[in-house]
Amino acid sequence: MEMLVGLGNPGPEYKDTRHNIGFKVLDLLCSEYGVRLQNRRFQSRNTLIKVGGKDIILLCPMTYMNLSGNAVRLCADYYKIDMEHILVVYDDLDLQVGRIKVARGGGAGGHKGIKSIIANLGGTEFPRIRIGIGRPLYNENTEDFVLSPFYKDQKDAIESAVQTAVKACRLVIMESVEYGMNRINNKNPGDRGEKNDV
Repeated sequence: MEMLVGLGNPGPEYKDTRHNIGFKVLDLLCSEYGVRLQNRRFQSRNTLIKVGGKDIILLCPMTYMNLSGNAVRLCADYYKIDMEHILVVYDDLDLQVGRIKVARGGGAGGHKGIKSIIANLGGTEFPRIRIGIGRPLYNENTEDFVLSPFYKDQKDAIESAVQTAVKACRLVIMESVEYGMNRINNKNPGDRGEKNDV
């Protein structure tokens, strides 16, 4: 069994903020598969789907970002999912806006949601899909910046990034982390000539 986790904060006031891009990716993925995150177990919204013969839990923690690991751990323990089969999608300040990076393991990089997951799982070896949100351009406080909507001129890049991140999720889960890295990491969303064939 695989788990796909999108990070964000619950509540309508956070819906379109930078920190909630993980939720957006899972919402689009659910839409494509015709499912909804209806279950409320594990301090999350989640659902179980079967794709290509694989059972996959789609999960969005409802704990607020800094406690995301609680939901991930509860679900992983219940279904006995190993850390290497938990794919986490989240925002990254250190990547340019719209850039996608697939990685196997790594540190938290200051991200409170990832820090919580590492603490709860007891390791860093879970794969990730990082979505670049860039750094503040107008001297905003970092905490305010991640909890604010994207600048107007970034919205097209972000929409494209969400679509590319969904492709990356499918590649990692159905193929491998390495396959996803090879297909995604050397491309920017929206590059001319990039084939939409995933």
